[in-house]
Amino acid sequence: MTEILEALEKFFTEDDWNYTQLEGKTILRMGFRGKSGNWTCYAQAREEQKIFIFYSVSSINVPEEKRPAIAEFITRANYGLLNGNFEMDYSDGEVRYKTSIDVENDELTSPLVHNLVYANVWTMDRYFPGVMAVIYGNVNPADAIQQIEG
Repeated sequence: MTEILEALEKFFTEDDWNYTQLEGKTILRMGFRGKSGNWTCYAQAREEQKIFIFYSVSSINVPEEKRPAIAEFITRANYGLLNGNFEMDYSDGEVRYKTSIDVENDELTSPLVHNLVYANVWTMDRYFPGVMAVIYGNVNPADAIQQIEG
C-alpha cells in the first residue's frame, strides 16, 4: 500500500464514505448523492508522481449530437474555476470533474483530502443541472452558465 492510498483510506473511513478499492489498482470508487444528482467518484493515488486525483463522473453520457454544445458548456464553466476542471471524452460522452494535488516533498493530510474532495463534489453538484439543461432542455450553453453563475 502507498502513503497516498493510506491517507485516502483514512480520510474516507473517518468521513463515513462507503468505498471499494479497484482490484489491483490504487483507486478507490464510491458514490455521491448531491442536491442535483448522483454520480460515481474515484480517488486515485499516483504514488510514483506523488499526486492525488479525485474525479466526479457524471452518470449521464452525452449523446453524440450534444457533445459540441457540452464542450462549449464545460469550456465556459472551466473559465475562472479556481481548482479543478471539467473534462469530456469525445469518444463516449463521459463528463467528469477533476481536482488534484501534488504532494511531492509533503504529506497528504485529511484536511487536504477533505478540501480537495468537497471542492470537487460541490462544483459537480453546482454545474450538473447545466449539463442536463443543455442535453435535455436544449438550453444554450452560455445561457446555462449564466443561470448557474448569475
